[in-house]
Amino acid sequence: MVNTKVKLSGIELKNPIITASGTFGFGKEFGELYDLNCLGGISVKGTTLNARFGNPTPRIAECKAGILNSVGLQNPGIDSVLKNELPSLRKSYDNLILLNVGGFSVEEFATCVKKANDSTDFDIIELNISCPNVHKDGKNFGTDVNSAKEIMRAIRKETTKPIYVKLTPNVTNISEIAKAMEGEGADGLSLINTLLGMRIDVRRKAPVLKNIMGGYSGEGIFPVAVRCVYQVAKAVKIPLIGMGGVSTAYDVIELMMAGATAVQVGTANLIEPYAAKNIVESLPKVMKELKINDINEIIGAVL
Repeated sequence: MVNTKVKLSGIELKNPIITASGTFGFGKEFGELYDLNCLGGISVKGTTLNARFGNPTPRIAECKAGILNSVGLQNPGIDSVLKNELPSLRKSYDNLILLNVGGFSVEEFATCVKKANDSTDFDIIELNISCPNVHKDGKNFGTDVNSAKEIMRAIRKETTKPIYVKLTPNVTNISEIAKAMEGEGADGLSLINTLLGMRIDVRRKAPVLKNIMGGYSGEGIFPVAVRCVYQVAKAVKIPLIGMGGVSTAYDVIELMMAGATAVQVGTANLIEPYAAKNIVESLPKVMKELKINDINEIIGAVL
């Protein structure tokens, strides 16, 4: 029997499969389809200090091998998430929960994290400094090393929870940002967030998205994710959660060989609601096919 268990910051996951923030809500809808406890972890919908309706529509566009989104962190706000969403999820789900936190200023990030620190309904803070569709021209804190360091310093003071910083691929040197986050006390890193993209309606001669640009995700970005995980794994010593275009158990193994300890499944959930469950179920079979007895043996195998 193969071993699929991994650990992130001392927390054991029954398998390395985590559902990615923004693609799984707070688990409620998917919990009506299957038992969520088959999953190694769930990263809940991106949460900000105040409730957000998100960006104006249209905010989703189809693309080859993926989608373009400019949802804009629609969520009920940190107080509601802590009071309602997380306790509700925890009642039916026993495994790893990541609270994905976003914001528009250092103070917002710090306040969210401070409010969440005493909650027992989640395990890891996933710090989203890399969302490309809530700031003008797609810019975000994660593209500037000094801004990223400032946020990391501020929130490290506000929590004893493990902090995993979610990195953007929309930079020249992702390893530089990764090393800076490690230096400021990050316990781990999540990567990659979406690539900045744009679509034009050639009949209307206008951008498809109201926000003009948005985040491109799906199978088309998988090779970029593998490259980024590989580069960052060679640059830091803290654990990595890999993501970006994952749709099969083979993709999971590939990202883990590049250096990831766990892997998030995102856009695939929007295409096939059972995607994460299917990957969990097929992982042991693929491991046997590839003669992998312990999933931990392949972490960083090509480094």
